Amino acid sequence: MQAEVELLRELQDVDQSLNVGRRDRQKLEGELAEIAAEVERVQVMVASLATDLETLQGQKKVLNQALAQEQDNVQKAEGRLPAIKTQKEYVAVLKEIDTAKKVNKDLLDKIAAKDGEIEALSREKGEKDASFEAVSARVGVRRSEIESGLSACDKQLATASEQRETLLGRLPAPLRKRYVMLVERRGGTAIVPARKGTCLGCNMQLPPQLFNTLFTSQELLSCPHCNRLLYLHQE
Repeated sequence: MQAEVELLRELQDVDQSLNVGRRDRQKLEGELAEIAAEVERVQVMVASLATDLETLQGQKKVLNQALAQEQDNVQKAEGRLPAIKTQKEYVAVLKEIDTAKKVNKDLLDKIAAKDGEIEALSREKGEKDASFEAVSARVGVRRSEIESGLSACDKQLATASEQRETLLGRLPAPLRKRYVMLVERRGGTAIVPARKGTCLGCNMQLPPQLFNTLFTSQELLSCPHCNRLLYLHQE
């Protein structure tokens, strides 16, 4: 029986090691997803700013085209003045020139405002570009570390899994089935020590006769409260 106890304890240690390895791997995968999301967030922000900047520059281009057209209208109108023969026509052309100049001034004001928007947005985009580069560099280093950690976890899990299968194969079929069931139902702990009349798995007091039987029994006994397999704790 002692050989089975030692085998079960070794198997349980392997299972617990597997559980820790899986949790570590899950944690690394979670961090990898988080840093990928961080990079994407900054990237989307930079792309949005680039789109906004392109829109502003397009709007400025349209304003410049309109300004060029109005300036041309002014020049053409002024060029017609020397050839005008009537006072009425002369006044009408002067009014046309005045109106065009007012439109030009309005367009110039709009272009100046657009330049201010473009400058502010360009500055913000420059800051975000620098932030993206910094995040990418930092994330690149950490991603490499995480991938190395994942590789190490996978190797450790593969080794432990092989060891587990070997140990399970050495158990009698009924005991193997019982162990697997207890591991699933009892949070990964199937065999626990009994000490001073207490099951250290559930911390419940064992019936005195059962505890005393542990000293002489050649069979594996179970805690009547949590059903875990018991072995005597060595002081």
